[in-house]
Amino acid sequence: MSDVLHPRPNPIVAAMYTLRDMDVDVIIVHGPAGCGFMVSRRLEDAGVRVVTTGMKENDLIFGSEEKLVSTLRQVQERFHPRLVGVVGTCASMIIGENLDRAVDRSAIAAKVLPVEVHGCSGANTIGAIRALEVASQRGVIPQEEFFRQREMLTQATLLESNRGLTSKDHLSPNYGTTKYAAARRIRDTLANGGRVLVVLNGKKELAYGHADVLRAVQECADAVGGETGYIANLDPEVGLPRIRRYASEILRDLTEAKVIIDETTGGLDEYPVAGIRAGELVQREKRDLVVACGIVHAIPGLDRGSVLVSDQPREVDNYLREGFTTVVSEPDIHARVMPANGIIRMELADTLRQLARESP
Repeated sequence: MSDVLHPRPNPIVAAMYTLRDMDVDVIIVHGPAGCGFMVSRRLEDAGVRVVTTGMKENDLIFGSEEKLVSTLRQVQERFHPRLVGVVGTCASMIIGENLDRAVDRSAIAAKVLPVEVHGCSGANTIGAIRALEVASQRGVIPQEEFFRQREMLTQATLLESNRGLTSKDHLSPNYGTTKYAAARRIRDTLANGGRVLVVLNGKKELAYGHADVLRAVQECADAVGGETGYIANLDPEVGLPRIRRYASEILRDLTEAKVIIDETTGGLDEYPVAGIRAGELVQREKRDLVVACGIVHAIPGLDRGSVLVSDQPREVDNYLREGFTTVVSEPDIHARVMPANGIIRMELADTLRQLARESP
């Protein structure tokens, strides 16, 4: 296949998200002021301070180690952090900035994780792996957790190249099926006495949104009849600190909504392999309709008539090209889940709730 042309995730951004998952207090982006701007805003919504060294043209010639040392000291004085991440960028890494030396020279009280990564490093998962490796070396996470995480990220990269965003040279944004059409199929299946099997193969914080579909399906079944079943990768004992919290908070809200998970396939960072397990379980289960939410291309063997729910319009295009007929996009949830500490409402779920109140 030729080079992938459409935009896709960046190693710098992946490193920043991974530092967030390890509960760093502050992330310093060592580069120009605009580098990682959008993700920085989102991470601040999640409670992580993000600052920049603000490199300029002269710094590309003379270096900017002094700026990084100064920024580290300002961060210590202003925020009194426990744990700080320093993330390289294209500008600082290509000119050979020494992050470790700057951290040593700053002599701040906080533990610092310097992550040498830039946008040309390779797949986005490279940034996450480098952040985890540094955290393991500095005692923030156990070495065995680093090995587990590295394997999951390797599997995620293979998944994307085989069936995901990098499996085709170009994907266009596509918003897919209307929420009404998808919700109507779910409600009618239940109203006719059918069994709707909902599969959540969530990716980290995005599960705060996708899990609302499980609540809405149960509410619809309570209103119109039919049977339900639920499969989800919501093991609260697996993953980095934030990932475990996500699973615990989602399970809390699902329990309140009287949604009982029949089968747990793994943790929220295990979606590449949890999807395989989910696919096996789907084939064994009685079902008249499958509703799959999250990273659904990780679930093999889904019937092309399944209802798929994604947050990425380019993935919607991918699924439609693969022959799926009912694919829904919820493109706003990535921004909305960042400050969440429980399940947020989704448009598809609310459409289903409304239809459940109407006669079939």
